Amino acid sequence: MKHLAKELNLSMATISKALRDSYDISEATKQKVLKLAHKLNYIPNAHASSLRGKKSKTIAVIIPEVADSYFAQAINGVESIAQKEGFHVLVYLTHEQHEKEKNILKELMNGKVDGVLISVTGQTHETNHFQELIRAGIPLVFFDRVIENIGHGEITTDDLNASYLLTEHLIKQKCKNIAFLLFSDALSISAQRLEGYKQALLTYNMTIEERNLIPCVNAEQENLARIKSHLQRIHRPDALIASVEKLITPTYLACTELGLHIPQDIKVAAFSNLANARILQPPITTVTQPAYEMGMAAANLLMGVLKEKPMEEEERKRILPSMLEIRKSSVLVP
Repeated sequence: MKHLAKELNLSMATISKALRDSYDISEATKQKVLKLAHKLNYIPNAHASSLRGKKSKTIAVIIPEVADSYFAQAINGVESIAQKEGFHVLVYLTHEQHEKEKNILKELMNGKVDGVLISVTGQTHETNHFQELIRAGIPLVFFDRVIENIGHGEITTDDLNASYLLTEHLIKQKCKNIAFLLFSDALSISAQRLEGYKQALLTYNMTIEERNLIPCVNAEQENLARIKSHLQRIHRPDALIASVEKLITPTYLACTELGLHIPQDIKVAAFSNLANARILQPPITTVTQPAYEMGMAAANLLMGVLKEKPMEEEERKRILPSMLEIRKSSVLVP
C-alpha cells in the first residue's frame, strides 16, 4: 500500500479507501489505484486487514428456520452480494424463539460480525436487544419480518396488497366463507396479510367472521388438529388462506383425512415460495415473494451502511412486489 501511495502520489488513507471501494473516493481515483494494484499483483490480506481495522469481514443472517423455502432463497441472495464484496456469511436460526433471538444478538456484540441481517421470530414483541446491538456500533437491517423504524433499514414485500388480491381471487371463484389461517399476532407481515384479507371482504360486502380467523402455532400436529376442527363445523369454510408456508402441509393433510377434495369441496391458497407448489396434488395457488431479490437488497443495503454510503429514505425502506400465481387448488371446477 505504501508503494501504491508513492507511485500514485496519493495518501495511504486514499489508497486504503480506494481498495475498500469507499464512497468517499472518486471512481477515477479508484480505477487508477486498482489498475496499478492489479499490475503489481497486489492481493489484500483480509485477515490482517480485519485485525488492524477491527473488522471481521463477516455478516450474520438471523432467520427463524431454513426449512422454509423463502429463507433458503433469501440466504442465496445474501450470499451473492456478500461474496462479491469479500464478506463471509454466518447463518443463525432462532426456531421462532424470542429468547434465542436475544441470546444470538448478545453473542454478536463481541465484534464477531460487522453487521446483521435479521427476520424476527413470531414471538418478538420488545426491541431492547435490537437497540443494544445498534448502541454497540453494529449495523442492523431487517428483511421480510421487520420491526419498523429501528435499525438501519427494512426490506419488505407488499403483503397487504398481495393478500387483498389473493382474497379477491377466491371471492371471484364464488367462495362465500373464506377462512384465514393466522400464524403470529406479533409479526408485521401477519398484520398486513390479515388487513388485506379483511379489506377485500369489506370491498365485496362480505362479513368478517371471527370464527374464520383461525390461530395457528409453531407445531404441525397442533395446527392439523385446529384446521380439522374448523373444517368439521356445520357451516365449514369453502376456502382457506394459509398466511405462511408451514401451514400448507397441515391444511392438505386435514383435507385428506376428512375426505375433502381440493378444489371441489374447498379451495386453498397460501403465501409460499415452495419449489414444489406446482406438483402438489392439486398444485397450490400462491403469493410468491421475491425471496432471492429481497436477500440481495438487504445485503446491498447493509453493505452501503458499512461503507457509510449516503442513502435516501426510499433506499433504506424498500418494498418489493410479490406475485400471485393461480393454480388448480383455487379455481372453479367446470
